[in-house]
Amino acid sequence: MEYNNTRFIDPMTDFGFKHIFGKEKNKDILIDFLNQLFKGEKEIIDLVYSPTEHGADQRQLKKVLFDLLCTGKNGEQFIIEMQRAKQPNFRDRAVFYTSRLINEQLPRGRDHWNIKLKEVHLIAILEFCFEDSAHDQYQHNVSLNYKGTGEIFYDKLFYKFIELSKFVRYECDLETDLDKWLYLLKHMGHLEKIPASLNQGIFKKVFKIAEIANLTKEEKEMFDFGIKAEWDYQNAMDYAKEIATEEGLKQGLEKGLEKGFKKGELKKALEIAGEMKKSDMSIQQIADYTKLSIAEIEKL
Repeated sequence: MEYNNTRFIDPMTDFGFKHIFGKEKNKDILIDFLNQLFKGEKEIIDLVYSPTEHGADQRQLKKVLFDLLCTGKNGEQFIIEMQRAKQPNFRDRAVFYTSRLINEQLPRGRDHWNIKLKEVHLIAILEFCFEDSAHDQYQHNVSLNYKGTGEIFYDKLFYKFIELSKFVRYECDLETDLDKWLYLLKHMGHLEKIPASLNQGIFKKVFKIAEIANLTKEEKEMFDFGIKAEWDYQNAMDYAKEIATEEGLKQGLEKGLEKGFKKGELKKALEIAGEMKKSDMSIQQIADYTKLSIAEIEKL
């Protein structure tokens, strides 16, 4: 498969994001990123990676699949989500994700509320912009506050949204480590060499892990599948645009996306999973990547 002279994997692809941030043996990378993001608010000493698939224990509850879920030393939970394309009701989904983690903290069978909940944080790295946010504001910190004073009402539920497209800085303008992280996330997939300011410390390790030439055979296969998935997504977008009409462009796009994905998403995921099984990848790895259930993969 052609990589268009790409040297490094794109951390904003599903494979790239999990390859760089999703491995417990390299958790120092995620810890550093989160500490730069939370600088002045909290310090994260250690993380334990948690299962990303959360099945519903009641029939009426919806199963969710996080991009990445980790638990801190004090029990606080961090959902890290990567979202490339704009989706309807994205904020509703963010609240739903955190509510599921809060709900799972409740011991089953108790009929009273003498329960102390742990912190839940959702960090979303976005390649689209909120329609109601300022054009020069790329980082948003959201919490439950008193409307009149702005003081925090509840100190265990927080959201951080980063709009990467609004982060417009050249390498020479990078002042903080967080600046460097955001520059890396936005540009690494297009870089031909490691920028001098990033060729040190934790960033040097990230580039080494992300270099396509350093991928194992199994990782290269997953990388190829990821590239193919990107093409399939673009095809779905093109299909949506084709059926959109001048009278209802927005409605047509949404309808086209829905029809395009329903028509091809499951079939393509099953095809990819079948190929991954042939390369002796574990069922759990395939499930994490394709977002198919373990039962669906075992039937292949």
